[in-house]
Amino acid sequence: MAKRPTPPTPLSEWRRAHPPLHDINKELKQNLRSLDKLAVWITTRVGTMGFFFLILTWTVLWLSWNLLAPKSLQFDPPTAFVFWLFISNMIQILLMPLIMVGQNVQGKYAEGRAEHDLKVNIRAEHEIELVLTHLEYQNGLLLELTRRLDANVNRALDDRPGDAGGAKP
Repeated sequence: MAKRPTPPTPLSEWRRAHPPLHDINKELKQNLRSLDKLAVWITTRVGTMGFFFLILTWTVLWLSWNLLAPKSLQFDPPTAFVFWLFISNMIQILLMPLIMVGQNVQGKYAEGRAEHDLKVNIRAEHEIELVLTHLEYQNGLLLELTRRLDANVNRALDDRPGDAGGAKP
């Protein structure tokens, strides 16, 4: 008699060994410090077309005013634009490190999500393997039942009374 395959691990046992996954986005957001949140907020706002248009509008208005307004109302000499250059440089100097900090925080966040995705994928692979093992077990049982059924049907046909020589109809 063929050796019967062993049944796969019961689902309840597998669930005890594999607790449910946690929400990595919620966990990572809770672990951010307030300064990190500020840096991410600034990084996401500065990296938009809206911010670009704001700076473009401010620059066009500033330069237009100082080129087209009467001399008595101009506050930045048209040929030098020293004050405009100073403010622009200050914005760049202040935003550059903030954007870099925000990008570092976003990078750590992305790494955490990628690591979590890897865990989910590995777990899904194990779950698929469990399902395949269970299907293989069921297939083995079905094959064994089919063989037994065939043997029983053949034996019943051979043992029918009135058959001469056990001939099948």
